[in-house]
Amino acid sequence: MSALMPLAQTLEDAWLGQWMRAGWGYPAANVLHLVGLAMLLGAIALLDLRLLGYGRRLPVPEVSRLLTPLGVAGLLLVCVTGVCLFAADASALIGSRIMQLKLGVVAVAVINALAFGVCFRDRLADWDTRPPRLGRASAALSLLCWPLALVLGRLIAYT
Repeated sequence: MSALMPLAQTLEDAWLGQWMRAGWGYPAANVLHLVGLAMLLGAIALLDLRLLGYGRRLPVPEVSRLLTPLGVAGLLLVCVTGVCLFAADASALIGSRIMQLKLGVVAVAVINALAFGVCFRDRLADWDTRPPRLGRASAALSLLCWPLALVLGRLIAYT
């Protein structure tokens, strides 16, 4: 991570880092980050639970069609506000083991979601009669990763 320290310091010293440390930038980004997390985790948790078999009277394709855009919007909001929050204290955060672990868990969760989309997007209509084991494993991994990323994110403030 020491190779990234100059980049982190540049980000922290740039207008974004300065703006985040002054006035309402940080509190506003923090609130929007929480809104994005609620959108992302709420949508993902409901969809994953449905994929795992809960709420079988609701067809998987309809649940996915309803919740996926909300989850994607939440993820985009979390990413944008996360960069803003990071910019406020980038040089300290770049060396944080918890931050590194959080980013690793988020990477696994995003890769899992993308792989799920590639593998199962066109097969959701069959899910209600023959849910694939790998698809269910992907949903379970998602239910593990996203809340873990949230917990790790909160722990960053205490290190």
